Amino acid sequence: MPKATAIRFEEDRVVFALTNGGELAFPLTDFPRLRNATPEQRAQGKLVWGGTAARWDEIDEDISIQQLLTGED
Repeated sequence: MPKATAIRFEEDRVVFALTNGGELAFPLTDFPRLRNATPEQRAQGKLVWGGTAARWDEIDEDISIQQLLTGED
């Protein structure tokens, strides 16, 4: 399963670059904490667990890349 290599924000969506060369993009409305975060808070996101998840400490947001890929809750 691909892992994330980078996180970026484009207008009203979050984009994850993947090890297989693909990208996952989701609207910020799917992630209320990210939607309400400042640009500075969003920039503090980091990949954790070898690229299988993303974490924003200040806003207490965790996103599983596997869940995004599989659509699991």
